[in-house]
Amino acid sequence: MLSTERLLLRRWTEADREPFAALNADPRVMEFFPAPLTREESDALIDRIEAGLDADGFGWWALEVRATGEFVGFTGLVWQRFPAHFTPAVEVGWRLARPAWGHGYATEAARAALAHGFGEAGLAEVVSMTAAVNVRSRAVMERLGMTRDPADDFDHPRIAEGNRLRPHVLYRLPATRFVP
Repeated sequence: MLSTERLLLRRWTEADREPFAALNADPRVMEFFPAPLTREESDALIDRIEAGLDADGFGWWALEVRATGEFVGFTGLVWQRFPAHFTPAVEVGWRLARPAWGHGYATEAARAALAHGFGEAGLAEVVSMTAAVNVRSRAVMERLGMTRDPADDFDHPRIAEGNRLRPHVLYRLPATRFVP
């Protein structure tokens, strides 16, 4: 478990399944993903996340507001191995319920995940990516000190040609430039 002043990044519980399914079914939350998830798809994602946490010692941790105990989404580090010029690579990512937007939670939690990645996990670099049109996530990447080289941008191979979400931007952060 990781913690910040306001947040806990922790393992998943059965109680997280329902609010996570609601988050994944929200069209606004899933605006920059190919489609919202069904309850079954959401539950299967938790199962894959938990398996990754067991295998790698890091992953997408459930995100909880310390003051209230409220589950608000996930933040963490995951291996990306799909075919691209920069993979395999560890990605920092987040997905938060709409009521949690605008509070700085994504940046705060991602900074804690990066500290773990560059510290305990010994990573030399972490990347982050999103659809080019996702300005909110790009702003978080920039607040984290990540930088983008347009030469790194790519078409995501898991998104259909012609889909407005296929063009992706890639941001990088080497351990030597991380400021906790």
